[in-house]
Amino acid sequence: MEGIVLSINISEKKGEPKTPISEGFFRKDFGLEGDGHAGVDIYRQVTFLDIETIEEMKVLGIEGLKPGMIAENITTKNIKLYRFPIGTKIKVGEVFLEITMIGKKCEKPENCSLKIEVDKCLAKSRIVFAKVIESGKIKVGDIIKVLDYKDE
Repeated sequence: MEGIVLSINISEKKGEPKTPISEGFFRKDFGLEGDGHAGVDIYRQVTFLDIETIEEMKVLGIEGLKPGMIAENITTKNIKLYRFPIGTKIKVGEVFLEITMIGKKCEKPENCSLKIEVDKCLAKSRIVFAKVIESGKIKVGDIIKVLDYKDE
């Protein structure tokens, strides 16, 4: 199973939308260098969200969404990482990662930086967190490969 890196996104501080960059260095046990979320939580070093979810949210009436606005580090295409169990290993560009968490608790709309209604935010159940198990660069256009997963 394969997908593609559509966008790599970074922000200096937690809680703000991320800005696209062409490539990033992902350090073992840390995350994306220069990103406000990196190094904070061993289980939530790198975040993934697929463009298909972003497009579905637009259909639900959330306008103006684009990669990085849900605070994901990597926007993917043609792969739904949230369908794989925790513990699944993936390779993205030069980097090896392990899925550590799927979904997150969303804020109330008044606390959400995008003011998204919780029932319209599909990202809450589809955002994927991973830890970096081998450092390297990831570039826009790199292939995402699922290496192994436990079929439960």
